[in-house]
Order: sequence, then C-alpha cells, then structure tokens
Amino acid sequence: MTRLITLADGRSVEVECLSCALTSGMIAPTGGVIYESSNFHAHQDVAYPIRGLVILASKRHFYCMDELTDEEQFEYISLIRKIRNEQRNHLGIEKVYYFYNEDTTHHFHLWMVPRYDWMYRYGNSVESLRPILLHARNNMNDEENMNSVIEGISILRESMRDFVSSSR
Repeated sequence: MTRLITLADGRSVEVECLSCALTSGMIAPTGGVIYESSNFHAHQDVAYPIRGLVILASKRHFYCMDELTDEEQFEYISLIRKIRNEQRNHLGIEKVYYFYNEDTTHHFHLWMVPRYDWMYRYGNSVESLRPILLHARNNMNDEENMNSVIEGISILRESMRDFVSSSR
C-alpha cells in the first residue's frame, strides 16, 4: 500500500516502502549516501540530526536477521565494523548504541547511534535512545547543527570510499 511520507527536509514522497525507495535511489537521502554495495546502503536519517548517526539498510526486502544470506551476513558484519571504525577515527565518536528491530514498517536496517555527553542526561541505557532521538528531532534542527551533520555524512562517505565489500 502506498503512503505519503514527509521527509526531514520537507519533501513529500509517495512510496510503498521508504527503505526500498532510499536503497534503490528513488529518493536521495539528505546529505547523500555514505556507502552503497549490491547488498547494503548506509545513510543518515537527518530527521534525527545527530552527527555520525548511520542507518545500515539491506537492499533486499526482508525483516529478520536470520534471513541474511551467507554473503550478506559476512558483508553486514564487515560493514558495521568499518563504519564503526570510521565513526571513531574520523568523527571522534567513542560510544555507539546499535538498534535493530524486526517489527518495523521498513525492512531490515540497523541504527548506529553515537553517544555524546549531552545524551547522558536521558540515561545510560537503551531506554534513553527514544528520548535522545526525540530531543534531536525537536531541538537540534538549527542551521549550525545541520551543517555539522551534513559535514559528518561527507566525512564518513569519503572515509568509506576505499572500502571494498565482498559483493562489489
């Protein structure tokens, strides 16, 4: 079923699956693609303007981790490791929360959410993730922060440029 979605940058799009639209290139994510292979697509959802936040989405439409093929599972772990390394080495991100759920309306994707000092006022557990994301969405959309987020996307994209996955 097609639904109308308003993106963080104000664009409205009609899609059946937002992840499919992003990973196929039908919709360009604000700031651009961080990394793309034949199996995966890494980008940031700027609706949550946190520098270094990465969403790693499958291109194939499925929902559960146990549905990864052998090739996909190898590449998936390699990509998580590489992205995490680049978050640390190029953006100075010391801690990351990983979030993945199987009851989403979008297909298989992992959120890699950096932990910054300001976030600890919301707690130091997975329960703090939702309030942090809401705070970012509702209070951090100013021009200076968005420029920093877009710069972070660009830095990660450049640092991932030489990564060669098994599926390329």
